[in-house]
Amino acid sequence: MALSILSSLRRLTLNEKIGSSIIARSVSTDSPLYFQVTQFLCAEPLKKKKRLDPAIVRAREEKRKKKLEKQIRRLEKNARQTKPIDECEVPMVLLEPEELKIRQRKIAPLTSAQVDERVRLTKDWTRYRYRQAIGDISIVERLAHSQARALQELRQESEELYQEAIQVDPALLPFSVRGPVVTPPIPDYESPDGEYVDITKKWT
Repeated sequence: MALSILSSLRRLTLNEKIGSSIIARSVSTDSPLYFQVTQFLCAEPLKKKKRLDPAIVRAREEKRKKKLEKQIRRLEKNARQTKPIDECEVPMVLLEPEELKIRQRKIAPLTSAQVDERVRLTKDWTRYRYRQAIGDISIVERLAHSQARALQELRQESEELYQEAIQVDPALLPFSVRGPVVTPPIPDYESPDGEYVDITKKWT
């Protein structure tokens, strides 16, 4: 039995390559028949590139171009919009029809005497404001004329004094401001301790 197995495996051997050295384990003393395995390749044949119709390519380019133009128009439209202010916006609850009916106030119609009184008051106020504006304009013109006449007389007397008179006086209206350098502490303020959720809205 053992001789039959040896005779069938007399030409077989195992060949293992490690680096540049070869380790062979022969089963028989005759000329061995090496079994060698090549490296497997993880690849596949290249797919044949499909040739598209020029009309289809042109249609795709037009579609992509229209999409970009639409996005640009949308960005330009939103660029003119200002950031909303929550404090200045009316809540949607108050804009509902039921809420408007509840909050709507009934105003009594004005009588003819009240209408005439309002018209008379409006006319009186208009006349008063007109006379006040005319008086202010006349005062400014009179002061400007007096100033120009005084400067003209001063220039005839001395050119140096005239040049000094027309210079701007920075100390005419003294104004100095000094604010707090440190924020005053809040009495009985307890600083928050722990995690918190930031709900600040961010606009891009």
